[in-house]
Amino acid sequence: MPDGKPPEAWASLALSPPCAVVGLGGAGSEAVQDLVSLGIPGVRAFAINSDAKHLLRMGVEERILIGSRELRGRGSGGDRARVLRAAEEGREEILRRLAPFEIVFLLAGLGGGTGSALLPYLAAELRKTDALPVPVVFLPFQVELDTNQGRRENVEATIGELEEMGGLLLALANEKLRRFESLPIHRVFHVRNAYLHSLVSSLVDMVENPSQLNVDLASLKNHLREAGLSTLLVGEHHISEPERLVHQALSDSLLDYHLSDSPSALVHLDGGSNLTLRTLDRVLRTFRQRLGEPQHLVFGTRMRPEPRDVVRLTAVIGGLRPRSVRDALRSPTGAGTPLLAR
Repeated sequence: MPDGKPPEAWASLALSPPCAVVGLGGAGSEAVQDLVSLGIPGVRAFAINSDAKHLLRMGVEERILIGSRELRGRGSGGDRARVLRAAEEGREEILRRLAPFEIVFLLAGLGGGTGSALLPYLAAELRKTDALPVPVVFLPFQVELDTNQGRRENVEATIGELEEMGGLLLALANEKLRRFESLPIHRVFHVRNAYLHSLVSSLVDMVENPSQLNVDLASLKNHLREAGLSTLLVGEHHISEPERLVHQALSDSLLDYHLSDSPSALVHLDGGSNLTLRTLDRVLRTFRQRLGEPQHLVFGTRMRPEPRDVVRLTAVIGGLRPRSVRDALRSPTGAGTPLLAR
């Protein structure tokens, strides 16, 4: 039944769900700084590190140093156990500062100590609240895994913990950046972070802004509860080629994962007033074909007032195979791993 309260009493509840991007350790903090430069309206940026010097030079407004007693601001030296003790020391402050946010993207480069240890720790702590943690991992180049056993063990331990949690996991493989090997190194990582920017901004936009066929934060959480381990894909293409739009989202990704025999999909299309039911139908048919008849498919649409030539696709793909990312780490080259391998 209606509660009878005037609109001004509940209007604040209609505000966009607050979101945060949190860089953990050196690589994660550098990526967040890049996202800030690209701009994500309404999203607050954080950097959390055990290295005081690195944290001081970050152009991120919200910064948290952990382990001032345990690590003395000198970094972790790849020691995950020491980072976890430092995280326990700073747990109350971190959770207090992240408490206002309903979606928290946790970014970390894997292989070292700080990001590798903090990511599953904070994801688990945030899951105890009503927040939706979205782990984002940067997988090392294959040569790093082949020549440093300790680094590989850190990576696999972190991925193992995250895969067991289920929910959204975005695993960006540095090995796939080899397609841009003629570019300067800093530009290559900017390409990766620009792709991540499109993932973050598309998910935030999907749940923040009402649609004709709506996908809100509650809908996303419900889907993830059923879907298990999931990932996020985006694409943009001309409205006249819906099949190419799906192909682009599935094939041009920098993510690494494999699907089980029971995938699922939440699909959202964002287009103009010329977005037709036929276009939506072609997109959904193509998804069903490419995913092998998913057991569960949910969709939403948003139409802008004016016609648009380009349609944007945001898709949450569930039913990832257990050990999906860890298996990809053992492939001869991440660049050659088919995105939808089974």
